[in-house]
Amino acid sequence: MRRPVAVRLYATLATMALAAATGAVLTAPEATAATAGATGYATQNGGTTGGAGGQTVRATTGTAIHEALCNRAASDTPVVIEVEGTINHANTAKVSGDSCNTAAGVIELKQISNVTLVGVGSGAVFDQLGIHIRESSNIIIQNVTVRNVKKSGSPTSNGGDAIGMESDVRNVWVDHATLEASGGESEGYDGLFDMKDNTQYVTLSYSTLRNSGRGGLIGSSESDVSNGYVTFHHNLYENIDSRTPLLRGGTSHIYNNHYVSLNESGINSRAGAKAKVDNNYFEDSKDVLGTFYTDQAGYWQVSGNIYDNVTWSAPGEDTNPAGPDPQSNTTVSIPYAYTLDQAACVPDIVSQTAGAGKGLKVSDGNCSPQTPTDPTPEPTDPTDPTDPTDPSPEPTDPTGTNLSIGAGADGSSKASGTSYGNVRDGDPSTYWSPNGSTGSVSVKWGSATTVSTIAVRETSAAAGRIGTWRVLNGDTGAVLTSGSGAGVITFPATALRKITFEITGSNGVPQVAEFETYAG
Repeated sequence: MRRPVAVRLYATLATMALAAATGAVLTAPEATAATAGATGYATQNGGTTGGAGGQTVRATTGTAIHEALCNRAASDTPVVIEVEGTINHANTAKVSGDSCNTAAGVIELKQISNVTLVGVGSGAVFDQLGIHIRESSNIIIQNVTVRNVKKSGSPTSNGGDAIGMESDVRNVWVDHATLEASGGESEGYDGLFDMKDNTQYVTLSYSTLRNSGRGGLIGSSESDVSNGYVTFHHNLYENIDSRTPLLRGGTSHIYNNHYVSLNESGINSRAGAKAKVDNNYFEDSKDVLGTFYTDQAGYWQVSGNIYDNVTWSAPGEDTNPAGPDPQSNTTVSIPYAYTLDQAACVPDIVSQTAGAGKGLKVSDGNCSPQTPTDPTPEPTDPTDPTDPTDPSPEPTDPTGTNLSIGAGADGSSKASGTSYGNVRDGDPSTYWSPNGSTGSVSVKWGSATTVSTIAVRETSAAAGRIGTWRVLNGDTGAVLTSGSGAGVITFPATALRKITFEITGSNGVPQVAEFETYAG
């Protein structure tokens, strides 16, 4: 029996008072909400760092958010926008500028890059107002609530999507968000988390999606199959009719999610889509996995899931449920390391971590909530050499000549009393520190030098502080590789005059004792 979402609503969040009637943008000395490193497919394609390293501003209205985007030097200038209060139609106006392309009645992240939008203080609620990401890249949205966005009725915003992505979008990480509606399409609502028209490398983590007819989709039609590489983990889907998500083409990794009261169907893989579905907990739901409402097949690889009071339809012309005994019909290779919680504890760990206002807590892989300090998860089942999630063995210390000895060095603002030259003097007792928790240091030569390996050594007093980072070709700005944690880093051999190690996230102030460079 169908249980319409409009009948089973949870109490909505109380409206938060605005910090100021006009919502002026305030420059903040530092962020008050940590943004731990991205996970899943958002770590690929150069990684997702948002506005790390840029100015931090505070906004209490939608207009102020748009002003923060438009006041940048360029459309790719990094910025962290801390949001507090209720963002609605009345306080969200269009703002013009060379570094932005905004519109009234929607938070418009259009034709931009390198932006973090994070809820702080008493929280950020986007009330009846959607977040639209279009022709943009390297975006982080964290610790926000988006509710009751409509495509019909009044007021309307963002085509009815709480968060919608379309048109050549790359590298988006949405984390610890609460996305909710108050009914289905007949009540004026559409999807909570939609991706279409060539959107790739996206992660949705530790978020709550509830009380909606449609959870979200990847691909707007059976011919829109240019989307993919999306990870969904540690999310709560509750009282959703369908699309948790709907997959058209592409590849998705879906693990450690808790699904409760999926009223019509759940993960709908179709039109050639492939989904790796690991250690999820499905409860009191119908047709939680399969191909539905089409004869264009999709595929899945399943392991470790729990099906608790799940009912299944009989197969038909446009219905191919995976159950009642779901079996894999494809294999999916995952390119990043991750840790699987046991499915039995997923309801508990998700209840403690998923959604806005949960202190950004994450699972440690043993069903225990932790405040994140190290953004790099451990790999799954390292004892199984055939597991495609197992990462390559840790590289050994490089051999050959350390090319940094006798080279030059520079970088971003350094902490008082430290020196760029300390990273290439061969003395581990001296070090460089950034002026804060993020920054960059470079080694440079007078002529092109081929480098394929670096070793970043922290001081013993600051071991483990370095979180996320990028290695850049200092001549061109191209990202050679990205990751997290100090140590030995390899990448394709590159001839350059300058190589930069950029720290984009850390636990405290890093201390880089040595930045060694090697030809092979």
